[in-house]
Amino acid sequence: MRSLLAAILLSLLAACGEPLPPPAELGKLIVVTREGPATYQVDGSGTASGFEHDLVVLFAQELGVEARFIFARDPAETLKFLKRGRAHMAAAALSPGISNALQFSVPIRDVQHVLVQNEDALPVRKSADLAGRTVTVLARSPQIAALDSLRPRPKGLRLVKLKGVSELELLERANADPTMLAAVDSTHFDIGANFFPGLNAALVLPGKQPLAWAFPKSGDADLLGRTNAFIARIRLDGTLARLQDRYFGHARRLNQIDVEQFLERAQTVLPRYRRDFIEAQRLHGIDWRLLAALAYQESHWDPLATSYTSVRGMMMLTEDTADRLRVTDRLDARQSILAGARYLAELREQFPPGTAEPDRSWLAIAAYNLGMGHMNGARFIAELVKRDANSWYEMKQVLPLLSRPEYYSRLKSGAGRGGEAVIMTENIRNYYDILRRLEKPAVETQAFSMSSMAPM
Repeated sequence: MRSLLAAILLSLLAACGEPLPPPAELGKLIVVTREGPATYQVDGSGTASGFEHDLVVLFAQELGVEARFIFARDPAETLKFLKRGRAHMAAAALSPGISNALQFSVPIRDVQHVLVQNEDALPVRKSADLAGRTVTVLARSPQIAALDSLRPRPKGLRLVKLKGVSELELLERANADPTMLAAVDSTHFDIGANFFPGLNAALVLPGKQPLAWAFPKSGDADLLGRTNAFIARIRLDGTLARLQDRYFGHARRLNQIDVEQFLERAQTVLPRYRRDFIEAQRLHGIDWRLLAALAYQESHWDPLATSYTSVRGMMMLTEDTADRLRVTDRLDARQSILAGARYLAELREQFPPGTAEPDRSWLAIAAYNLGMGHMNGARFIAELVKRDANSWYEMKQVLPLLSRPEYYSRLKSGAGRGGEAVIMTENIRNYYDILRRLEKPAVETQAFSMSSMAPM
C-alpha cells in the first residue's frame, strides 16, 4: 500500500511540477540513470545489476529507503530530468564539467577518454591529424570537454552530437563505418571492444576526468552531504574498489584476435552444443552461458581436445575426475559438459557460507583450473597476508603467491600455478559477458546469474 501511495504521489508531483519530497519523507530515493554496461542493466530474468546500480542500492540501504530508478536515453535527457526536479539525483556516469546548473558529489571514479575508429580507417596518431575531421559524440557527454581541451585545437575539427544513443550503439556505428571517428570513455571502449573487435583506440585524449553523482542545484543539501560521506566511507573500506573490479576489472584482457575467434565460433560451433549446456544448467543450477564460457576457455569447444597433461574433452577433465563422475568417454561432448558442470557445482559448494556471489563462482572456476587443494593453500596464504579469502578481488592478488617458495613451502599442496588460474578466470569472465549479450538465458530454471548477486 505504501509503494502504491508513493507512486501516485510521484505522478501527481511530476504533473504539477512540484519538487520531490526528501527521500526520508517519500520512503524512496528516486535516481535517474541510463541503461548500459557501466551503469544499469537487466538480465533475461528481469534482475538489475551494474556499477552505478549497486552503488545506489547500497546508498539507499544506508538511508533506510528504497532505491527507485527512472531512465534517460542519453546524458542530455538525464540533466533535463534533474533540472525539472523529477529525481533526487542522477547516477549515470556523469562528469562535473558537463553542467554548471547542477551540484555534484565527490568523484566515484576517474576515466580517460579515447577516440575510436574502424581498424581499416585512415589512422589518427596525434591531435593534429584531426584537422578538418568530424568526431561523433553523445550530446552533453564528458567527451566534449575532453575534445575542447586539445591544445592547439585542430583546425576545422567538427563535432556531431547525437541524442537518444548509448555508448555501445555509438561504438557499433563506428565499427560499421570506416569513415567515422567517435569519442567515448575508456571504460565503455574496453567493454565494447569485446563485442566490436574491429575498433581501435586511435587517440587517448589528454588528462583524466572524474565521474560523480549529480543533484539539482536547489536539491536537498543534507542528501548531498550524506552522499559524500557514503562515498568517502566505501572508498576507505574497499567496497568501491571491489565494485570497480567486479564490473571493470576483467575488461580488455582479451586481444583482438581472441575476440574475433570467439565471436566466430559462437556463431558456428556453439549452436551444436547449446542444448547440452542448457541441460547442464537444468541439472546443476549454473547459467549455461557461464558453462559455455568455461568450456571455451578449456577447449575452444573442441570435444576431442587433449592437453600435454592428459586432461581431455570439451571440459578438459582429468582421468580421475572423470572416473569419479562416472564419465565413460571423456571425448563425448555431452558427457563432458554434464560432468564439468557437476564438478564446478561441487567446487562452489566447498566454499564457506560467507563466500557470496559472484566471488564464490569466480573462486570455484579458479579451483577448476588449479585444484581445490591448491585453492585451500591459497586461502591459508590469504590469512597470513591479511587478505579476505572469500573475495575474488583479494584472492586474485594472493593466488600468484603459490609460485613463490617462501609461501608454497608452508603448504601440503606445494607450489601451484595460481597466476595462470587468475588469467583463466578473468578470460572466462569476459567470454561470459559476451555470451550474456549474444545469447538468451535459459528460463527453465533458477540459475546462477551475474545480476542475482547481492551488492557488497
